[in-house]
Amino acid sequence: MTRRNGAGEAFQSGDGTSGVRAPDDGACEDEEEEEEEEDEERQGSSPCSPPAVAAPDGGWGWAVLVATILVLALTLAFPACVGIFYTDLQNEFHASNSETSWVPSIMTSVLHAGGPFCSVLVERLGCRATVMLGGVLSGLGMAASSFTNSIMELYVTAGVITGLGFCFSFQPAVTILGHYFVRRRAFANAMSSTGTALGLCVLPFLGNYLHSEFGWRGSFLILSAVLLNCCVCGAVMRPLQPRKHRGQPLMNHGTPPPPPPDDAKQRKDSSCLRTAGRWLLASLSKHMAFDQFCNNARYRVYAIGITWMMLGFVVPLVYLVPYATANAMEQGRAALLLSILGVVNIVVRPAFGVVFNMPWFKGRHVYVFAAALLVNGLSNSICSVGPGFPVLLVYVIIYGLSMSVVGSLMFTVLMDIVEMSRFPSALGLLAIMESVTLLIGPPLAGILVDRTGQYHLVFFACSAVVASAALFLLLSFAWLDRKERAARARQGAATTPPTPSLPDPPGPAAATACRYSSVPTEADRDKDKANGAEVTSL
Repeated sequence: MTRRNGAGEAFQSGDGTSGVRAPDDGACEDEEEEEEEEDEERQGSSPCSPPAVAAPDGGWGWAVLVATILVLALTLAFPACVGIFYTDLQNEFHASNSETSWVPSIMTSVLHAGGPFCSVLVERLGCRATVMLGGVLSGLGMAASSFTNSIMELYVTAGVITGLGFCFSFQPAVTILGHYFVRRRAFANAMSSTGTALGLCVLPFLGNYLHSEFGWRGSFLILSAVLLNCCVCGAVMRPLQPRKHRGQPLMNHGTPPPPPPDDAKQRKDSSCLRTAGRWLLASLSKHMAFDQFCNNARYRVYAIGITWMMLGFVVPLVYLVPYATANAMEQGRAALLLSILGVVNIVVRPAFGVVFNMPWFKGRHVYVFAAALLVNGLSNSICSVGPGFPVLLVYVIIYGLSMSVVGSLMFTVLMDIVEMSRFPSALGLLAIMESVTLLIGPPLAGILVDRTGQYHLVFFACSAVVASAALFLLLSFAWLDRKERAARARQGAATTPPTPSLPDPPGPAAATACRYSSVPTEADRDKDKANGAEVTSL
């Protein structure tokens, strides 16, 4: 799971919006204490930390935070930088735009689709070993890519193997970060989300330099060594250890239990198939929330909207450099656009993470998210003005600002609509769904370029897809909120007891009670006194 990130941010998807993020801390101390207690209970069943271990909220956690930032920089931002080698791959393998675009597409899709497998590894091996395994896989995949002789081989090495390594590295990294921080979790997640922006800022410069000095094969080989640094970052992520208590060891461990009888062994062997079936169903229920998709209307709407959004959300990052270089822009200036995009995210994303954690935004996250997504989609149409550097610079700034909001709120919205106990499984199912559109998005854009020869049509198509997904989310959640308010109003009217009223007196008294009574005059009062005196004398 892109556990958020579990307890941390899964983080961003493709652009830095996939991955996993931690639950938001409340504004009041009582909410923080409740969240801390819940988190300690979750730690008791997590392989990343032993039971009853309090989060340090500092100390070695700062080293884990730095390691998580570096892991996200090396993994989530890498697929977007493949565009620097796009033209070389086309010329080397005589491939079309559609065929070449499958390389970053498969890499990004596997990065998200491998979430359930990553969760199983975390349960078996722990976060630390899984991150190091991911670093080894991604390094080997890129090293093997430098020796490939066909585009199909590149699909396997750079797409499947490297993408799976990225998945195994970044998801456990943000997961263990959630165990180290509870009170400062919002700040830690906001800082860790800058990892993708840091990668978008640095990797294009590094890739462009390596490309000019060593070509694409030499660049892939050197980048494989850079990706092995995920193993170093994983070694830093040591699991939390319980405090040691001094005392006499228990020497008497008791007698070992007797071996089971033969009949018990036979019954155990005969039930292996049933046990395997139950385990498979339990695993699917644990890592993919199909029940939430069927019964939770908000989750269903959100999952469909995000899946549709991913069809065009990351495509501009893949085709920005080819679009600029195809219109006579230097490769260095084209790579600078991606770096500027990363700088915008680095500056803005932490601030957004803190602002959106304020109490005023509680309950409004989905509307801010949808509005930012609408701006992000419409910004793609700016590229149709022209391929000049000033125009693309304005586009990159607007795109980066809106992408920062989307990346900061993507997993926060998911936490608002599902219970935290079901968040990992809900995120796993969402990752599987969005991996399909992430896989087919860039190739479809490549087919459009092959048939029309115009790159700006790709940005028009992305604008329509992302903007329509934003409108779908905005209108659907507004309708659901209105429906819930109406249901609460009907429920309140049904449960409110009727106001008790006194029964009307029968006969003439009832009619007298309904008559209008005038204010008595002075003559009326004198008459009443006279009548009273007569009664007294009698």
